[in-house]
Amino acid sequence: MKDIHVCGIGHALVDIEFAISDATFATLGLTKGSMALVSENEQSHVIQSLSDSSHHQSSGGSAANTIIAIGQFGGKAAYKTILGDDALGAFYASEFQELGIQLEAECIPNSKTGTCLVLITPDAERTMMTSLGVNSTYNRDHLVEETISRSEWLYIEGYRLTEPGGADAIKEAVQLAKKHNTKIAFTFSDIFVVQVFRDIVSEISNSTDLVFCNDAEACAFTGQDSENDAFQALIKAFPHVVMTKGKKGADIFYNGQHAVIPAYETTAVDTTGAGDMFAGAFMYGITQGFSVLRSGHLASMASSKVVSQFGARLKESPTSLYQTILETID
Repeated sequence: MKDIHVCGIGHALVDIEFAISDATFATLGLTKGSMALVSENEQSHVIQSLSDSSHHQSSGGSAANTIIAIGQFGGKAAYKTILGDDALGAFYASEFQELGIQLEAECIPNSKTGTCLVLITPDAERTMMTSLGVNSTYNRDHLVEETISRSEWLYIEGYRLTEPGGADAIKEAVQLAKKHNTKIAFTFSDIFVVQVFRDIVSEISNSTDLVFCNDAEACAFTGQDSENDAFQALIKAFPHVVMTKGKKGADIFYNGQHAVIPAYETTAVDTTGAGDMFAGAFMYGITQGFSVLRSGHLASMASSKVVSQFGARLKESPTSLYQTILETID
């Protein structure tokens, strides 16, 4: 029985978000808008340098943000990951419990939960320094076949392919999904994932039903120079494609229909989790029987709301958002 709409597999990261000035950012020697894997010491050094600044903490990770969005909208969701045996791991688990999301996360003794330092500059751009912690030890032994069998969709995070054990677990999860007629969605996650791990990204994406990416990731994957050419290449390669384009909205190809979705007007404060929210709202829509157009508009509206605030968690009532979509989009 398929009683779970979407089951996600990805990193468990506690997001630690700082809003900082451009002058402070310039002293850190980082590339704006990037995501870098760093050691715990490197990350701690930067956090200590920002200790006088206010910050916000929440459970996260790319796929986790998407699964949380589905849960916020009222969908039935599950998440597979691992946690460290520390206070941050307990914090992470408690947030999922409060959200009513089924969390399958073994607590690994004598280990630390992963953390993502998110630096937000006045232009709303986010730059991330990620210390994976215990996430780097994730492997196929942490999978629970029953949960995959109960799920309509399996949602896979590209970041999980950056460790050998994680990549092996994803391969096994794909096979289990096919065994149990569970549809597979895959997000590229980041340009560096596409470029550095191209072989495994291609292998996994070729086994999926739905690919999520932004325009830059699409160009990197297809080798095309323009977003339009990249989108055309993607829809020839995969059954269903969602390509976001920031302020230019999104192109969606689903069930043979091409939907052009506009971006909703907003004042951007923090772009953290915008793509994750888009994926979560879209998957909520299609699992509820919404049309492609309604699902796309819901995703675009939700993304516009999440970038207008700090953090990747939607603060506005999800009910009001999809009620608006149901009333206005045929």
